[in-house]
Amino acid sequence: MPSKRPRRNGLLAISPLFVMALAFIVFSLLLGDFSKIPLIIVFILTSTYALVTTRGGTMTERIQLFSKGAGEPNLLLMVWIFVMAGAFAASAKAMGAVDATVDLTLYLLPHEMLLAGIFVAACFISMSIGTSVGTIVALVPVAAGLADKTGIAVPLLVASAVGGAFFGDNLSFISDTTIVATRSQGCEMKDKFRVNVRIVLPAAVLTFLVYVVLGQGNTQPIEIADISLLKVMPYIVVMLTAIMGMDVMLVLFLGVVLTGVVGMATGTYALADWLGAMTEGAASMSELILISMMAGGLLELIRHNGGITYFIHVLTRRVHSKVGAELSIGLLVSLTNLCTANNTVAILSVGRISRDISEKYGVDKCKSASILDTFSCGVQGLIPYGAQILMASGIAAISPLEIIPYLFYPMAMLACAVLAILLRYPRKYS
Repeated sequence: MPSKRPRRNGLLAISPLFVMALAFIVFSLLLGDFSKIPLIIVFILTSTYALVTTRGGTMTERIQLFSKGAGEPNLLLMVWIFVMAGAFAASAKAMGAVDATVDLTLYLLPHEMLLAGIFVAACFISMSIGTSVGTIVALVPVAAGLADKTGIAVPLLVASAVGGAFFGDNLSFISDTTIVATRSQGCEMKDKFRVNVRIVLPAAVLTFLVYVVLGQGNTQPIEIADISLLKVMPYIVVMLTAIMGMDVMLVLFLGVVLTGVVGMATGTYALADWLGAMTEGAASMSELILISMMAGGLLELIRHNGGITYFIHVLTRRVHSKVGAELSIGLLVSLTNLCTANNTVAILSVGRISRDISEKYGVDKCKSASILDTFSCGVQGLIPYGAQILMASGIAAISPLEIIPYLFYPMAMLACAVLAILLRYPRKYS
């Protein structure tokens, strides 16, 4: 492994991000459809470029460094969650849990409120469990099933669930981003919540109204089958145990077991069918797992080459006011998030420098914590190689790029965060 300390190589360190963007543009022009871009090929090309341009060490040592990032413990945990989520989604669908849950949702909600209802449910669940991943696992299969029954575009319904998932990821008291942001800035969670909710609540209300308007055209009569509450039970248990705070891996394992028990009890499938469905579901996540690991390796090379250090240097050298300080904190964590594809890691990476900036320019520590959390969650909710969007696209069997145009809440929360800085809002903390 290269033993030298990472050096700041300026633009060369972050140039893989420009190569990635260029690859997206070229493929979109060649294919004529942005949603059909082969993400795995984009990451192969970008990773190869990053390996070639990394300074110091032999190619073998560079590949070892890349592999270190691809095998980072938190990333491997996410891979296990991908596998379990795929197994649960496939076995639940084969057992009839998705159809039963969709029918129950259609029965309980007016058709024109389905989009808004899924968004509100995602907000509630994510606030309760403090994680966007658990919310996506619970709701995206239902959202995809609703699309099949109602004619609403799959990416639109899936995006409503994903967007709502980031509401709680940003605000929940038990969210890892909230914990890291408040600890790094030295403020209380309740105080950060008071500031943060004022910034993002307008975004949530606006997104809700957008979904209400978009749902008004969905008034066509829908035939609802006889509702089987027994088949709905796996999803109910998954949601309840997630809300109770159970570890997401245990939640998914329990869900997989229940789909087998209920499926065989109702005669929906035999043991061999259940095992086959789990195998097929886990295998369906293989491309997403490869993309995640390649992204981890690529971003480790960027970090090693001094990309994050370069961002910090460029963004902090021209700060002269509170507005500039707050904008630099938001931009700093956003660009770092692009380089790490993990909002918690991004906050950890720039938490200390953000606190130094806040203290130097008199930025309220609750405001700086809110900026860190809001910008990181907003960016995480819009990058196609982020774990949340990859998982949602894998469960719904669509391209990550198809979901992004409909992610109204992450877009709105970023816009509200910028306006809160420029308009000095909330006034008490600005």
